[in-house]
Amino acid sequence: MIQCESVTPGDARRVMAAGESRAEEIGVPCNIAVVDAGAHLVAHIRMDGSQLGSITHAIDKAFTSCAYRRSTEALGRDGQPAAPLYGVANSHQGRVVIFAGGIPLVHASRVAGAVGVSGGTIGEDRSVAEAAFAAF
Repeated sequence: MIQCESVTPGDARRVMAAGESRAEEIGVPCNIAVVDAGAHLVAHIRMDGSQLGSITHAIDKAFTSCAYRRSTEALGRDGQPAAPLYGVANSHQGRVVIFAGGIPLVHASRVAGAVGVSGGTIGEDRSVAEAAFAAF
């Protein structure tokens, strides 16, 4: 149970452990990142064998999800041509990610942080992120 309005290191460890467990279950080594309510990195884990390029993706998915208060997948739908947020992926010096793997962590109707996962397919990243989210 979250004890304040922002993700704590204990919350981050619990969220990451759940994500890591799901990643092991499906056989996909991932990077898992958790940010606080200010979108600042609280914790990150790079599972053995995960892609180095996925480190930044996981951190940026968590940042994006927190900053925009929605999943990166939902932001991706809104960021397509002719959609209301078209071009959003070009903001924040290219740090915004608009594909699945980032989910905000909500407590008492407020975004307390977010989790970001990268290392597998879009579906695998979504699955690991959802497991991590469920532990919050």
